[in-house]
Amino acid sequence: MRAFSPTSSWILPLVAGVLPPLASLLAFGISVSQELIPACNPFVDGCVSVSRAARHGTANPVFRAIVIPAAALQGLTWWLCVPWLRGLGATGRPLAWMRGLGVAAATFLVLYASFLGTEGDVYQWMRRYGIVGYFGGTFLCMLVAGGQLHRLASDGRLTLPARLDLALPGLLAILLLMGLANVFVPPFVGDDGFKNRLENVLEWHAGILYAIYFAVLAWLWRRKAFSA
Repeated sequence: MRAFSPTSSWILPLVAGVLPPLASLLAFGISVSQELIPACNPFVDGCVSVSRAARHGTANPVFRAIVIPAAALQGLTWWLCVPWLRGLGATGRPLAWMRGLGVAAATFLVLYASFLGTEGDVYQWMRRYGIVGYFGGTFLCMLVAGGQLHRLASDGRLTLPARLDLALPGLLAILLLMGLANVFVPPFVGDDGFKNRLENVLEWHAGILYAIYFAVLAWLWRRKAFSA
């Protein structure tokens, strides 16, 4: 039974990927307009984190209203990605992990957005581990999907444009390096202000790169007719 028609299924990963960075940018713009945060370029200056941009004022409910549905859509995307890959000929145990990882990542994002704006130790715990759980779980799903697509292309069962076959591993490599930099660079830097700016810059850029991956996945769903 087809859950989505091949002509429209690609909209799911596209919307799921675009909504979180859109919510972050909207929250940033609202907070700047309400003078809750300084006007700057967070992608370069690292002046504020996504959390700070969306923590107070009108930005907070707007951010939640967009991110929480987006989390559900991302979890659904990874759930449906499994039968799509299997329909292309993918096999292996990692496929079975994708659904659990996708649901876990979506749950972490919902918890993060739900507690954003609260005070106390619970908020601090959810801010740190909620965002780590989301980024980590989503990256693993991206890694599994990218590995399966590369294997299918290598076996000749799937034809991918040469640039895309190289771009996906490159995108994953950049995200991995960003994650490693976020973990291993700060302990060697004595300037707390630089540490915070580095973490903020990496967080903003990671959100955009994740959206790009979902957009590529949407293009593939449209090009290789999705059915599940």
